Amino acid sequence: MSDEFRIEKDSLGEVRVPAAAYWGAQTQRAIHNFPITGLRPYPAFVWSMALIKRAAAEVNNDLDLFVDKEVDGRVISGNDMALAIIRAGDEILGGKFADQFVVDPIQAGAGTSHNMNINEVMANRANEFLGFGLLDKNKPVNPNDHVNMAQSTNDTIPTAIRLGALWRLDEMLAVLERLSNELREKACDFDSIVKSGRTHLQDAVPVRLGQEFGAYARAIERDSDKIREAAEGLRRLGIGGTATGTGLNAHPEYHARMVEVLSRLSGLDLYQSDDLFESMQSMADPVHFSGALRTLAQDLIRIANDFRLLASGPTTGLDEIRLPPVQPGSSIMPGKVNPVLAEMLDMAMFQVLGNDLTVMMAGQAGQLELNVMMPIIAFNLFQSMDIIINSVNSFIDNCVVGLTANAEKATGWLAKNAILVTALNPVIGYQKGAEVAKEALATNRTVREVVVEKGYLTGEEADKLLDVTALTEGGIHKN
Repeated sequence: MSDEFRIEKDSLGEVRVPAAAYWGAQTQRAIHNFPITGLRPYPAFVWSMALIKRAAAEVNNDLDLFVDKEVDGRVISGNDMALAIIRAGDEILGGKFADQFVVDPIQAGAGTSHNMNINEVMANRANEFLGFGLLDKNKPVNPNDHVNMAQSTNDTIPTAIRLGALWRLDEMLAVLERLSNELREKACDFDSIVKSGRTHLQDAVPVRLGQEFGAYARAIERDSDKIREAAEGLRRLGIGGTATGTGLNAHPEYHARMVEVLSRLSGLDLYQSDDLFESMQSMADPVHFSGALRTLAQDLIRIANDFRLLASGPTTGLDEIRLPPVQPGSSIMPGKVNPVLAEMLDMAMFQVLGNDLTVMMAGQAGQLELNVMMPIIAFNLFQSMDIIINSVNSFIDNCVVGLTANAEKATGWLAKNAILVTALNPVIGYQKGAEVAKEALATNRTVREVVVEKGYLTGEEADKLLDVTALTEGGIHKN
């Protein structure tokens, strides 16, 4: 042993571990075997696993499953070991030792390496509370026998995926509510601005700019409802199924007690699984939740692209809204300003769509009693939530809040829109309307000018029928 390393053992033999590291042999093997992305687990995955370990120590201690242990002449009570594990778990839940969770997201199947990383760190910290240092050869708290008591990777990891997603659910929904509120506020501000509607990217009947923005707000609200509904399935926990769903090595009361303690510690509404075997086999609930995030992502892409179109130009595009200029847009064209926040949101949501594809493919890859692809499900699901929260917050702060309308340009485009003739259909008919529209376009005149010139309507009749604000309210318009 040197000042830089200590020797740890697992079932495969001895491993050199950095002397100051709280992890042990199995984590060290994972570091060596899986240098894949250079990334580490998301905090949600650390928090949720630590919560499970802390809860398990409490439940197993209440069930009198911790036994006294003699180490180097000292007798350590089972109760003291349990309390030390609980204390270690509370520290991790409070954010300490974040640098000790080091296993790459792409790792051994099922997540055994991540599970053991948590077990080893908590065991070593618990041992410190009991007076045993990292370099001590004999220690009372064992990662497998005590921290992992009544557990398997196979039931802790799917439970952690569910808890980790629920941990940030309210935060994500609050961000989406903030976005919908800001969009609805813009809808009120812009409600008096009548502009040309567009379908197929071609001129269509009038809409109010406020109606466009109100629809954006409503879409986000509906997407939030879908996410909230999908999250309900995550509240059903399979903890206690241990290796295959049978509950082998777990007390008969363990499952129910764990759900109760996890609910209390997390403040989340959690439920017992009605079938532990299904909870082990199926990743359908996380896949369904990821699908709801995908639905949100495609709506955010659509809205961001509308912002880009409506702000295009400014001199040669639509220029109906103005986005805040947050940074220079070109390294060669002076004065150019790009819709960078909308572009950022597009890219962020493309990543969410890709993550969802990974989650879906991993979800269907389960076989018999277990889905071993859970680590990549966890990583992609937690990353999607992280990306959504951060990108939408930035989009609100740096784009939506400062967005303004260019009423002059919007109404100017509308005045040239020959499709206003649609409002005359109930009076002059579709065929005459098409004739008027074609002539208005060909001669660069307004619909009103052409329809009055042809004698189809008087000027007063045309003005009444072509009241653009009234047209945005729908209905049949006749004299």
